Amino acid sequence: MELAGSAHAPETASAGDVDPDEPIEVTIVVRRQRPLPPYSDFAYRPRAPTTRVPRAEFARRHGASDEDLDQVRAFAREFELKLAERTPSPRSLMLSGSAKQLQWAFGTTLRRYRSPRGSYRGPAGPLTVPVSLAQVVTAVLGLDDRPVAVPHVRIPSTTPSSSFTPPQVAGLYGFPAQLDGSGQTIALVELGGGFASADLAAYFEGLGIPAPSVTAVSVDGGANQPGANPNTDAEVMLDIEVAGSVAPGARIVVYFAPNTDQGFIDAVSTAVHATEAPSDVVSISWGGPETSWTSQAAHTMLEFVSDAAALGVSVTAAAGDNGATDGASGGQLEVDLPACLPPVLGCGGTRLSVSGSTISNEVVWNELASGDGATGGGVSRIFPLPSYQSAAKVPPQPNTQFVGRGVPDVSGNADPLTGYAVRVDGKDLVVGGTSAVAPLWAALIARLNQALGRSLGMFQPAIYAAGEVPFRDILSGNNGYWSAGPGWDPCTGLGSPKGASLLNVLGPA
Repeated sequence: MELAGSAHAPETASAGDVDPDEPIEVTIVVRRQRPLPPYSDFAYRPRAPTTRVPRAEFARRHGASDEDLDQVRAFAREFELKLAERTPSPRSLMLSGSAKQLQWAFGTTLRRYRSPRGSYRGPAGPLTVPVSLAQVVTAVLGLDDRPVAVPHVRIPSTTPSSSFTPPQVAGLYGFPAQLDGSGQTIALVELGGGFASADLAAYFEGLGIPAPSVTAVSVDGGANQPGANPNTDAEVMLDIEVAGSVAPGARIVVYFAPNTDQGFIDAVSTAVHATEAPSDVVSISWGGPETSWTSQAAHTMLEFVSDAAALGVSVTAAAGDNGATDGASGGQLEVDLPACLPPVLGCGGTRLSVSGSTISNEVVWNELASGDGATGGGVSRIFPLPSYQSAAKVPPQPNTQFVGRGVPDVSGNADPLTGYAVRVDGKDLVVGGTSAVAPLWAALIARLNQALGRSLGMFQPAIYAAGEVPFRDILSGNNGYWSAGPGWDPCTGLGSPKGASLLNVLGPA
């Protein structure tokens, strides 16, 4: 039977068949043995107990059943596929074989395609699975290896008008003092690039801050590989240096994976379900237009960030750096995935102006005229309006009139012309992008967790209910289509944080 949502139209004409002996590894995602309650059931509740699934019991309750996993193992044996020992989640299996074997197993033809982003492999049509597995397997990832995301970091094309260290930005936003994220683990998801320990040591020494603990984890063969691409290195270093300098007491774990839907999803699911260093916050600075994803990949990512909500893990994601279109072809209005997933805290961007040690002005980041980007934001075409946005006056998606999830939820300084001072590949740079906002909010969450003595997890309902008190409402600017205004808007969400006020609103249990 056809595997629902597995078709992915090629970007260009075929450039030929794949080598039948090419080795390929795929991730098979299996249904839950018991449905997971809606993510909203696990939302943080200020001054009251919050429902969570104990990490030690998650697999038993909501992982795959032994019977379903055995069926997939039998399928692997039938088609002479190898079973890998590692698994990114309690309901995934990794199978490997030659292109010929996998084409036979999933009833498809694999071809090579050329695109502006490079050559990639992809199936010519939807995948199929045996009837016995039609209700068991929910996704097959890895046959299509096209790049699924871009890093949301911006290197300015001209000399910035001003710049800030991440701790300076945290101070301007009033992050609660005397907190450093101790006891917390921040996971960073990276789909390329790398970091050099010498650069990190020099950077933190220059700030006069103890260097945090930073560990690299390989997912699906991804690795810490600095030096190959300055842009992706800038992404990785920005994430580490923002999170690590604002929450230097936190442990930083960097999950490196290939830039494919398989790699991206496996990295997120591995970070969410980590056992050696369980994540408290997962920060994601990569993404792509939601309609560029296959349905099976988009909904599988949704399931794993829903796992995060159930486990009390917060997930932050950059809203994109290409304005209201998110860089989509044809100029249609798009939002970025994973920022558009309802359990994820979508992070938009502003331009920050300062007088002395206080903020004098803050507007929507929009430097499209100079080619220096603009914050993403808008309304989802796929994911419906979450209940926590019911009073936010999110407009319908203009092209479809769908009443969808509004993006972003929150914002922070992202304009590369008022960017962040970082160190990349031995050089001091100023960079921006909503990539900076996701780890900034992740570090704030780590500080808040430390102060509260418990994890915020998915806390969007609490901040939407809080009103304007814990936010600096952004009232001016646009992202190429949407304009800022009082309250929530599709450029900067609820606004930029007033950290101490946010802590008071969330309060102790």
